[in-house]
Amino acid sequence: MKTRLSFFLIVTLFACSLATARGRGDSSPAVSPERAKTVVVYAYDSFVADWGPGPELAKLFEAKTGYTVDFVSCGDAAQVLSRAVLEKKAPSSDVLVGIDNNLLAAARSADILAAYKPAGADSLVSKDLRLADDWLLTPYDWGYFAMIIDTAAGITPPKSLEDLTKSEYAKKIILMDPRTSTPGTGFLAWTIAAYGKDYLSYWQRLKGNILTLAPGWDTGYGLFTSGEAPLVISYTTSPAYHVEYDKTDRYQALIFDQGHVAQIEGLGVTKGAANAAGARAFVDFMLSEEAQGVLPLTQWMYPVSQTVKLPESYAAAPRAGKTLSVPSAEVSAAVEPVVALLSK
Repeated sequence: MKTRLSFFLIVTLFACSLATARGRGDSSPAVSPERAKTVVVYAYDSFVADWGPGPELAKLFEAKTGYTVDFVSCGDAAQVLSRAVLEKKAPSSDVLVGIDNNLLAAARSADILAAYKPAGADSLVSKDLRLADDWLLTPYDWGYFAMIIDTAAGITPPKSLEDLTKSEYAKKIILMDPRTSTPGTGFLAWTIAAYGKDYLSYWQRLKGNILTLAPGWDTGYGLFTSGEAPLVISYTTSPAYHVEYDKTDRYQALIFDQGHVAQIEGLGVTKGAANAAGARAFVDFMLSEEAQGVLPLTQWMYPVSQTVKLPESYAAAPRAGKTLSVPSAEVSAAVEPVVALLSK
């Protein structure tokens, strides 16, 4: 009996220590050697795509550290967060990529991230781009949300958010779903920053001009470039892509005097990650010069590093004259009311 009791106590203590280690975000002793050399990264479609930064970043990271990267595409960044929440009790990911300033409150509330401050972060990331003092998320790129116009459509360019509500733009605007897409939450944040508590009244006026709420940026922007509508929510840097690869200035970012909301994209270590050491190494790597240098021509966003030289095509990416902001908790709270309004 004593022997059986001792065995039970040993097993119990081992299980508790294992749970404690996983709660700290440390690698589990039960992880196989192969898994310990693999970093599982959840990211959005355009990050993982062949034309995105993922493949080149994986190659550079492996050469630098010896770790292999296993990218898992989750749709859009809001879906990265949703999947992490669903797997919270038994996470499969080590790193979450794409959770931005507008999703930070939701991520914090879900408790799916382990705080980690990368080596040299204070000198590498300017204070205005830092997402949280506790470093739940590390920023890797940023940009301004803006309406992009297809100049070949022959419509009068709107000059403000209010202009978008005019009848001349009926069914001419493509937005993204704020439940699944960070550009969707970004546009929502923009309307809250501009209209405050009256944001729902604005969306009521805008409703008839929205052609569709696409599930993600890939789908929405694809509809735009295929000619389904002449206006789409995207980034001021999007036209630079068309200048670089399509050799055209047909698509242009509209700068509104009232100001624009910025998106700061971040990545973080999954709480309870099987390979927390590899996850931290990947976060460190994303602030390196070689990783930051990959982003301008693949992410089509500004890298957080100020030393990366931007390509000439970024001359087609206008900067906002005024930056607006709104607490991420207010954005999270506004998602369902807007969706409910649009579904009536």
